[in-house]
Amino acid sequence: MLVLTRKRDEVIQIGDNIVIKILKTGKGAIKIGIDAPSEIRVTRGELLEEEKISESIDSALSTKQDQALNTQCA
Repeated sequence: MLVLTRKRDEVIQIGDNIVIKILKTGKGAIKIGIDAPSEIRVTRGELLEEEKISESIDSALSTKQDQALNTQCA
């Protein structure tokens, strides 16, 4: 992992087409802007965790529904 120290209005360039800019700094938080091509998905980490949990629940429900249908058909 690369760890950088940046001040307000400084940027980080990733590859040729992704720019991260420090917009505002404060006590315990920073505000960043991300400029990336529209085909690159940019998602907050906590939303990824929620998505994984939701997918697990959906998968479990689907499996139970499939088992119930198989039991009814047998």
